[in-house]
Amino acid sequence: MRALYISRRQWKLALTYLFTLALMVGGAWLFLPGSEAEPTMGEAYRSGPPESSMVSLTINVDWGEEYLPDLLSILAQHGVPATFFLTGRWTENNPELAREIAAAGHEIGNHGYSHSSPNASTVEEIQAEITSTEQVIHQATGVVTRLYAPPSGECEDHVLQAAEQVGYSTILWSVDTIDWQKPDAETILARVRKKMHGGAIILAHPTAGTVEALDRMIQELEAEGYEFVTVSENLGL
Repeated sequence: MRALYISRRQWKLALTYLFTLALMVGGAWLFLPGSEAEPTMGEAYRSGPPESSMVSLTINVDWGEEYLPDLLSILAQHGVPATFFLTGRWTENNPELAREIAAAGHEIGNHGYSHSSPNASTVEEIQAEITSTEQVIHQATGVVTRLYAPPSGECEDHVLQAAEQVGYSTILWSVDTIDWQKPDAETILARVRKKMHGGAIILAHPTAGTVEALDRMIQELEAEGYEFVTVSENLGL
């Protein structure tokens, strides 16, 4: 019988091939539906469908309560619903205003308790921020929040995971007024006009510039065919 000779180089190539094949087969098995390795991490929503005419106004509240009555009045005049993301500490200090927001028919979301950095926090710390705020908001308004706007828009993977594990959808934005820098109304309007699109989520805060810009913003966008809805309606949540 003639002996089969395989060189060292051929052995290496064969072993490399077998190792690669094993990784491919093993990796495919690991991610079969229902396997423990299947990704379960959530996602952050920045906008609704771009072909939609719906847009949402979000107002993150951790300060600026002196401007909220005027904002609520303008929204009421136009029959526009907004989504207010409240921090727990603000709600504890302003339960009457929180109730007024809810009574006006606006959607209420969760902005964490202390406006601390989610990216710099553990999963357990993030969840404590969310659930403690949920309790405070429920006590003040009767609303059980299910939308989470992480402070400063921080949303590393563990932040999304933490929110999803306690039953929350993470909400960001696609149009930023950057009104926390206290620009004038014209600057705010220019920023919105520049980035406006179907399904947009517009981020704002209770500031003097936002109060001044809001009436014109609503009129302009509605004249262009946009319809203001809550974040939940925009995203179909």
